[in-house]
Amino acid sequence: MLGLKDKVIVVSGGNRGIGAAIVALLEDHGARVAYTYRTTPGPRGTLALQGDVTDKAGMAALLDRVEAELGPIYGAVANAAIHTDNLFHTLSEDQWRSVFETNVFGAVNFMAPITRRLAERREGSMVFIGSVVADRGNFGQSNYSATKGAIHAMAKSMARELARKQVRVNVVAPGFIDTDMVKGLEDPIREKLTREIPMRRFGQPEDIAWATAYLLSPVASAYVTGEVLQVNGALIT
Repeated sequence: MLGLKDKVIVVSGGNRGIGAAIVALLEDHGARVAYTYRTTPGPRGTLALQGDVTDKAGMAALLDRVEAELGPIYGAVANAAIHTDNLFHTLSEDQWRSVFETNVFGAVNFMAPITRRLAERREGSMVFIGSVVADRGNFGQSNYSATKGAIHAMAKSMARELARKQVRVNVVAPGFIDTDMVKGLEDPIREKLTREIPMRRFGQPEDIAWATAYLLSPVASAYVTGEVLQVNGALIT
């Protein structure tokens, strides 16, 4: 239905949480899915590759291996990200640098080699996992919010550059999703956040996986590019 059968798709950080849900759903739709992980592989996927997105040369070599073993890459999902939370005035330089190294430069290291391949073939779809906090901000996450804002802006520019090559670039911006990032919150904070969401619940990783699959699809979203798809239960509209 989505036209993803036998498509080779690579996902960064596909071993757990949102990334693992994306890998599983794409595989369920017949895609051949490679994914990166840093420490522990996930439960699904065609090819699991240990690597760190902050390693530029390592990412290039890893993507060469994907094409050697699975065939030409059609789609990519830049999902790998970290957060180190603190109030703005107490964030250390290391906290700023580490989050930008993974969330922004890591996405560049992952996507740049793929971009060249897709542009040469004149087909493909690229999806960045952004965040609702890029637009609304979040208490204690000025560094994380800044990286996600950069991802949103970068994807829009890439979409303009690659449209003439028939390569699409979009963003899925999750709201508060029931993953490890929010499961560690204290109950009063979870309750407060839930009250702020008009749907009165956190989203599930599968909600983001379906949005990602839609944007990867050469059938369902063939004329969609440069968009930020908000999946947040009307937290922002």
